[in-house]
Amino acid sequence: MSAKPKLYYFDGRGKMESIRWLLAAAGVEVCFGVFNFYCTLFEEEFLETRDQYEKLLQGGSLLFQQVPMVEIDGMKMVQTRAILSYIAAKYNLYGKDLKERALIDMYVGGTDDLMGFILMFPFLSAEDKEKQRAFIVQKATSRYFPVYEKVLKDHGQDFLVGSNFTWADVHLLEAILMVEEKKSDVLSGFPQLQAFKARISSIPTIKKFLEPGSQRKPVPDDKYVETVRRVLCMYYDVKAN
Repeated sequence: MSAKPKLYYFDGRGKMESIRWLLAAAGVEVCFGVFNFYCTLFEEEFLETRDQYEKLLQGGSLLFQQVPMVEIDGMKMVQTRAILSYIAAKYNLYGKDLKERALIDMYVGGTDDLMGFILMFPFLSAEDKEKQRAFIVQKATSRYFPVYEKVLKDHGQDFLVGSNFTWADVHLLEAILMVEEKKSDVLSGFPQLQAFKARISSIPTIKKFLEPGSQRKPVPDDKYVETVRRVLCMYYDVKAN
């Protein structure tokens, strides 16, 4: 049995959550016990103190002095996009050829832009959160979701790229669910995306990750925000877009 990946981050979503999603989609699961009574997708070390972070820095584990960091296949990988690309390629979620890979990169990049508007949301003031909520919904419905709606309608496939499930599908579903947390009916004008959401959510590995008790993280709360600020010495105020 190969060692499971080990993730170094906070006990919350942030930039690590997409990595958790992709590992889950790939079905990276290690079970223990005679009857496999305990299964886990990956091991996690949660950063709770500045000392933990400093130890990683001093040990040379954080190439660019930042997390996420993932130990996988004997490597200590940093840079979220590099980690995701490696996992996608390793588990055949990166298309069948160079053209498909280019499309996946393009769609993932667009989805990243949308998710970036959400990433810092927990760190905003109450007033700025309301402004950012409206901004996120506006960008999702006017710039990003129409693109994916058209892609799905034009090629008539179940997935964004080719005829197989890929990283692009995982990333888009994650983004859809994040935006729905800001406005529950945000997909009301996008029938293709509604069907896509139902379809991808029913894939066994994804369905399991969406169930209670999985390693998926909840909506960031005040405790998460306070921990990140403390560990990273984030004493400045974040502003809305």
